[in-house]
Amino acid sequence: MAGCKTVNLEAGMPTSDQAVRRLTAEIASSRRSYAALKLIHGYGSSGTGGRIRIEVRKYLARQRQAGKVKLVVPGEEFTIFEADTRALLAACPELRKEPDLERHNNGVTYVLL
Repeated sequence: MAGCKTVNLEAGMPTSDQAVRRLTAEIASSRRSYAALKLIHGYGSSGTGGRIRIEVRKYLARQRQAGKVKLVVPGEEFTIFEADTRALLAACPELRKEPDLERHNNGVTYVLL
């Protein structure tokens, strides 16, 4: 198991429910092949991305609480000054090359599976 898979949850302009269902499927199918996921959900500038971001992050918080994912790092906290980011980078070193590192991008979220 290695690497990070990028998943664009905004593709096709889904509703927030559709995006969460897709995320559920992506987590299940990626667990055996990837260490982490980079989720692109937008930040709300179009009016729909904000809802997807909110619902995806609520869902991920529940998954983390239940122990179904190891770590969730919002893009705006994806900085080497955050302990969770350092743990994510230790588990998936390829993310050190990620262009969103240190960019405080609230349109993405990282998940350690």
